[in-house]
Amino acid sequence: MRRKLNVIGLSLVLGLSSIFFQSCSSKANNTDKEEIAEEKVCCSKAIEETSVKVYYFHATRRCATCQAVEKVSKEYIEANYAEKVTFISINRDEDQNSELVEKYEIAGQTLLLVFGDEVVNVTTEAFLNARTNPEKLEELIKSTIDARLK
Repeated sequence: MRRKLNVIGLSLVLGLSSIFFQSCSSKANNTDKEEIAEEKVCCSKAIEETSVKVYYFHATRRCATCQAVEKVSKEYIEANYAEKVTFISINRDEDQNSELVEKYEIAGQTLLLVFGDEVVNVTTEAFLNARTNPEKLEELIKSTIDARLK
């Protein structure tokens, strides 16, 4: 009986672990190659157009929190700073992005606000708040940008 309970417990732990790891490794989006290429052209033009940039570095596979950080940040910036700030999502796993990954010493998912030579890393706050308290992340982005644009 005890062995049967151990097997059931182990099966439960393995099942829950698999669900957790599967959710954190789900693909971020299902766009096709043409849309991705179009986005890269759009982003490279946008990089040249504004002096303030928000970079969201991510992996190819992302969990719900990773996706929420990008969604909240991008939507807030586009709604409030469209002409002044450029939001750029960068897959750090792709070779063509290695130069920026090295420049900013990126090792994981990272949200950076870049003002010329000044870089403000808000990754921790972004991941703490994007899903549970997105307004707090939006306020952090607003205060960080507003303090430097004035």
